[in-house]
Parts: sequence; C-alpha cells; structure tokens
Amino acid sequence: MNDHSLQTRLLHSDYKFDPHNGAVSVPIQQASTFHQQDFDNPGIYDYSRSGNPTRKALEDTIAGLESGSHGFAFASGMAAISTAFMLLSKGDHVVITQDVYGGTFRMIRDVLVRFGIDHTFVDMTDLHEVATAIQSNTKLLYIETPSNPTLEITDIRAVAKLAKANDCWTFVDNTFMTPALQRPLELGADLVLHSATKFIAGHSDVVAGLAATHDEDIAKQLGFLQNSFGSILGAHDCWLVLRGLKTLHCRMTQSSASAVKIAEKLSVHPLVEHVYYPGFRFHPGSSTQTYQAQGSGAVLSFRLRDEEAVRQFTKHVEIPVYAVSLGAVESILSYPARMSHASMPKEEREKRGITDGLLRLSVGLENPEDLLNDFHQALEKLEPQAFLQTGG
Repeated sequence: MNDHSLQTRLLHSDYKFDPHNGAVSVPIQQASTFHQQDFDNPGIYDYSRSGNPTRKALEDTIAGLESGSHGFAFASGMAAISTAFMLLSKGDHVVITQDVYGGTFRMIRDVLVRFGIDHTFVDMTDLHEVATAIQSNTKLLYIETPSNPTLEITDIRAVAKLAKANDCWTFVDNTFMTPALQRPLELGADLVLHSATKFIAGHSDVVAGLAATHDEDIAKQLGFLQNSFGSILGAHDCWLVLRGLKTLHCRMTQSSASAVKIAEKLSVHPLVEHVYYPGFRFHPGSSTQTYQAQGSGAVLSFRLRDEEAVRQFTKHVEIPVYAVSLGAVESILSYPARMSHASMPKEEREKRGITDGLLRLSVGLENPEDLLNDFHQALEKLEPQAFLQTGG
C-alpha cells in the first residue's frame, strides 16, 4: 500500500477489513485483559494498558501515514507531548519554539523545571538564534510549525540538520498540518506529535494524542513510558480517531481552500489590523511552507483593535462555534488570550504577538461565502464604536 497516495492509504491500509469476518470497520476491542493459554508462551496482548488490538490499529495507521515505523496513541495531545518530554533527564536542556501552544508552554515552564530540565524559547524561524541557543547539554529542539496562534513557519529540514550536527533530537508538533499536508519525519525530524482531537479526528467528539517515529531507540523508550504512565487512548476513542482519519484528506482540502478565501477577504477589511496565514506570499516563511508542506492549512489568525472589539465581534458572529480547540467540521473561533494561551503571562503573550485583539479561526466545512457574510455583518457592528474612538 505504501506506493499509493496518502489520499488512498487513508482508506486502504492493513486494517481495511477484519480478516476474521470481513467487516470493513476495525473492531472495538473493549477487553481490559486477555486470556493466556500458557504462561510460558504469553499471547500478543495481556492487559490493555500495555496493548490493545484497536489501539494497535490506530498506532500502526499513524506510523504509516507519517512515514514512521512506530506509532503511539495517548489520552490527549498533551499526554503525547508530556510523555515525549519524559524522554529527557535531569540536566538536559530544550530549545523550543517561542509561540508554542499554551499547554506546551505550561509543561515546559512549570513542570519540567521541577525535574531539573532547562529550556530556552527562541524564534525558530531564525536559524542563527536557534544555533546560538544550543548548549552543551541541549538534548532536544522542539518545533511547532505553523506555530499557534501566529502561524510562524519553521524550516523543519534545516533545524533537523542543526540538531543532528549537535547530537540533539528534533520533535515536531504537526497538529495544524496533519500528515495530509506535512510529514516531518520525511524532513529529518525524529518524532512527530499530534493533538488528534483536532483535524485528525475532526468531529469535536474525542480527545486524543498521537506520536510517530522511525527511530528504534525513541520508540522503545516512548513505549516504555506510555506503559509506565498509562496515559493510553481507550479502544472506543481509538475507533473514533480511525473513523475520522478516513475523511481527513477531503476535509483538509475543503477547509484549506475556504481558509484562503476568508484570509484574503479579511486582510482588506478596514477593521482587521492584520491577518496571519502562511498562504499569503508576504507571510514570513511562506516559501518554506511551500517546499515542506502540501498546502497552507485551515487555520488563520486575525487581529482586531483590542479586547473590547473582540468582545463585540464574538457577540455578533453567528456561524462559528466560539470555543477552545480547532480542526473540526464546524468552524471554531478562539480567543488565545483567554483560551489556548491563558496560562501564558500577558507580557509573554505580547512578546509573541498574541495581543488582546487576536482571534484564531479554524475553518470548517461551511460554505466560505456564508462565513464571510457572517464575519462582515459582525464587523459592521463594530464600526460606530471605531469611528468614535478615532474621531472619524
């Protein structure tokens, strides 16, 4: 199957049907434990924390889609990220994307430091800054690209080469792109991570995390940690993610096409101060995005004047869900300052361009014209106040 396109492999894998009865859906194996015929020769499975047939189907699937040899399914995206960080030891140092997801920022700043693991936040788009931040004890370069929520683009291949030259690992959070648009392992990364809650599952009905690698040592260590911590994904949730994966390509294609149209229209609206979207040629890192990914994705951010403008806009907008999360069939509008990055101090947010006027939009499967009309009517309701404040 590996000679077929990813679009086809999403539907036709080693798990396309049950070999026992021909069912074209992976069976949900709810068993917590498994009968052993002989304690001298135990079976493949013994206890579902250590392994489960439904989970294995998902883990093998994400490994294949990401061009890896080993996959892992966790109880959430943060469970996957946190377990990956546990590959580090006391005295190690991490160089990490500065405008990383708020949960990752919290894990780095408030948790890992308690275990003697140090870190440096850098602008990963600046290779000189990355190289300068590497220390003798640096073990990991951690990338999020596009970054959340300002959509900055990191050159994965260049950073991975830098990491290898300094005997470091490269981990990449690939949540925004998914393997449908970007495959970091093919670009030299050692481990790829996902909040599968988002685009991979795609329906706002499951919380899940995934990881994939082609490094045998990382796989062995990560498997040990997954079993030790027990932060596994349950069988039914594994099935939901597998079901969502079947439509990943068409969802990403449609949502990305709509995101381009919406980003373009918002960028010329007089009340929108700035639009962050890697599909724009003038977006920093646009050329890098073009060579390392097969599209610009379905997430964009835009900046209004201030918090009050955001408050009024979200009060009047009707179609998108106003909520935490992204990557669903329905469009989701989020306010990073109070949602995804609320754990980040205000001064740290502002350093990263996460202002009180910034909104993040994950474009769903609605007609983009309907979304644009909705946004325009909500923005129009801001105009009288805007004129008052500017004296117009």
